[in-house]
Amino acid sequence: MNLRGAIAILKNELQRFFRTVLGSILSPVLTTSLYIVVFGAAIGGQMDPAQFGGSSYGAFIVPGLIMLTLLSESTSNASFGIYMPKFTGAIYELLSAPVGVAETIIGFVGAAAMKSLIIAVIILATARVFVDYSIAYPLLAMGYIVLVAAAFALFGFILGLWADGFEKLQIVPMLILMPLTFLGGTFYSIEMLAEPWRTVAQFNPIFYLINGLRWTFTGSSDVPIGIAFGFTLAFLVLCIGIIAWIFKTGWRLRE
Repeated sequence: MNLRGAIAILKNELQRFFRTVLGSILSPVLTTSLYIVVFGAAIGGQMDPAQFGGSSYGAFIVPGLIMLTLLSESTSNASFGIYMPKFTGAIYELLSAPVGVAETIIGFVGAAAMKSLIIAVIILATARVFVDYSIAYPLLAMGYIVLVAAAFALFGFILGLWADGFEKLQIVPMLILMPLTFLGGTFYSIEMLAEPWRTVAQFNPIFYLINGLRWTFTGSSDVPIGIAFGFTLAFLVLCIGIIAWIFKTGWRLRE
């Protein structure tokens, strides 16, 4: 493995992030803070904690907001990171360099995942200012957050290879991921829904991700952590397989 090549790509992507660090961090942190203030502090004070497993409403929505940020930032960072070399033509230099699929994934996907993890940590610290929350299983929460960030950075990498215009980079995050996240239990428990919506919600894959992270925070959720972990791991493996196929066939790389 060409570790020097992987580290070079990783450093270049992280440098791009830190050159625009104010805008890259301020927007998601400010948006999440507004959600916490409006829903957690204002509306949450009128909610019955019994509806949320004994947790305050503010503490209940923190994992969902973290997941909302992870999905959008991991996907967007990775898709934009690989799309720009395609757009400028620099992708041909990468393809001709002694850098394999593994090094490329470590560089681009690793940088995108690290960016979203940095933002997630800042949001967790910011949420502490407004909400008194605790993490029941810190190590599991950390591992699960890293797994989700890596899986959706891989997904964003595929999206960046697929896109042939800037507008396509926004289609999946804005029109698919964000609505599914809001409908996946970010602000409510599935137990609060009446049928048939309770059953319909269980077909939303993001519902399992949010509840998996919520379990690591509160110790209770609508689904066991094993199901959420298995689903995320399977999605990660699937994305790796697709990326390997893309580099093997050259699909969208040499067009």
